[in-house]
Formats: sequence, structure tokens, C-alpha cells
Amino acid sequence: MTDDIALKLTDVEFRRQGRVILTDVNLTVRRGEKWILFGPNGIGKSTLIAMMATRMHPSEGTVDILGNRLGKVDVFSYRQKIGLSSAELSRAFPADEDPLDVVVTALTATTGRWRDSYTDEETDKARGLLRRFGVGYLEGKQMWKLSEGERTRVLICRALMADPELAILDEPTTGLDLGGRELVVKALGDLGTEDSARAVVLVTHRLEEIPAGFDHIAVMGRRSGGERIAHAVKARGGNPAPGTIIYTGDLEHGLTAERVSEVFGLPLDVRHEGGRWQAFAL
Repeated sequence: MTDDIALKLTDVEFRRQGRVILTDVNLTVRRGEKWILFGPNGIGKSTLIAMMATRMHPSEGTVDILGNRLGKVDVFSYRQKIGLSSAELSRAFPADEDPLDVVVTALTATTGRWRDSYTDEETDKARGLLRRFGVGYLEGKQMWKLSEGERTRVLICRALMADPELAILDEPTTGLDLGGRELVVKALGDLGTEDSARAVVLVTHRLEEIPAGFDHIAVMGRRSGGERIAHAVKARGGNPAPGTIIYTGDLEHGLTAERVSEVFGLPLDVRHEGGRWQAFAL
């Protein structure tokens, strides 16, 4: 794997209790690229990013992350290089954890502050991130008292705290009202247009939540037999067919009305205006 590749998945398959969840997944993300992982609910996006973030291993195929092959290296040795924001990670913190500590402990890749000590500069950086995403007022509160949208924003801040080489943001606008969503989308747009070697993968199923600056997309659909398809067909036994990636490339060619309509199983009109994407049922 060349030095400019941050993430590479090759012929990945994932099975759970005998059922194939993902199959024939291939994706290459280079350093500095900003990617959208797009697809409907239940397609396997969260399972896929769990492998990208070293939280799961594939049943078959290979996952190479920042020059290391998953399964061949101690994952804890480079988790600080990977920033992750996800609902599953949120459940790993003590209920009474201060949101400021949730952010700053990213520097040690721990979930829960005990006797850790951090410099004033590091703590101020964490405060700055909370303010940037509109939740600076949460310092001193407890995680269990936060709304879903507030927790989501705290976890985005944590994902960026250690200046990771790879940032993975799973549904970063979940639970946000209109104002909160637009604030986060704008801040993520700054991330998308930054001039850095950091690779970013942002997961969403809503076109309107794609920030500016993200110009690569991997579209997920389903696979039936030997054929890749987009719409949600049923495999034998009534289970959905396995998820896979049906398109990788630039957004303009990836988010066509035909493709998005097939992915969601209904006719849609897709528009790109003022740097933002939208979809409407016909």
C-alpha cells in the first residue's frame, strides 16, 4: 500500500450469525480526501465504519488503515490517529462524564477520565472545539443529561481533538434541529475545505446534510446473486440482500436522480444548488 493511501478495503465481506451483512466491498481513500459514505438505513454503513475504525474485523478480505493491516497490528497503538464519532461510541462513556472530559480524553484514546492530566493548552483546545460546534455551554454538565443532538456534537469534537490522520463521522447531524444542523454542516464544511493531509469519511443517508468541500462519495446498495443492485431486494429466507458499494467517485456523477431513486426504491428528483444537495419525491 502506497504512503498516500489512508484507507483501503479489498474484497471485504462481513457475516453475523451466518448471515452475510456486507459483501464485495472495495474502497480506497487517499490522504487529504473528503468522502461521503451514502446509503439507506440498514444497508451496513455502521458495520463498515466500525471496521474502518478498528472496532470490527472483516469475515473475509482485508482492511488497511494508515499503513497497517487490520488484524496484523495492535489496534490500540494507532487509535489516536483515528477520530471516531458514532452513537455506539457514545454509550462507552460513564453517564456522569463531563462533556469537556469526553473531548479531551481523545488525546489518550480513553473513554472516561480518571487520573489523567492534561495541559491548559489541551483543555483550552477542547473548549474551543465545543464552542465551534455550538455546545460550549455543556462544560460541567453530565453526558446522561444531554439531548441526542448535544451528544452528537460533543462526539464530533472528540473525533477532531487529537488532530487525527483519519476522521470518521457517523451521521453527525443526528438528533439536531434545523439551527443545530446548519451550524454543524457549516463547521463540517470548513473541515471539508481544509488544506491538510487528513482523510475524512462522513456517513449519511440525507443529501441535504452533505457539507461543502466533500467531493468524493461511496454509494451503498444491495447485492443479489452475482449482480450489484441498488434497491432493497430480499434474499432467501426473507432477509435483505447483503450490502455493498455500488459506486465510488465524484459526487456529481454519483448522486444522479436515477441512482438515488434506485437506492431508496422510489422516484426522486435530485438537485444541487448553492453548494447543497436536495432530493424530492416525484
